[in-house]
Amino acid sequence: MIHEQPSKFAGKTVRVTDNISLHRAENPFVVEDWWDRVNGKSWKVTEGNFTVLKYGLRCTIDGAPYDDEVLYGKIGGLGVLVHITEIEEEV
Repeated sequence: MIHEQPSKFAGKTVRVTDNISLHRAENPFVVEDWWDRVNGKSWKVTEGNFTVLKYGLRCTIDGAPYDDEVLYGKIGGLGVLVHITEIEEEV
């Protein structure tokens, strides 16, 4: 599934829940957009991408949701996938 519209958080800086690795209060999440809009396909069918592999591990180990409501952005300059339910607030 490709989201037809940008996320309401696209281009914004937000805080995320504490279960995201690399997350610190001083390192907010800078949202680019939905992963599928940035990459052109679901994260679940993207191969060889470290950011995607890391999110897949979070699904398996930490119970992160396994759907396409996933945003791409940066925390501390590194690319990260964050599920929409892990957004706490805009900064």
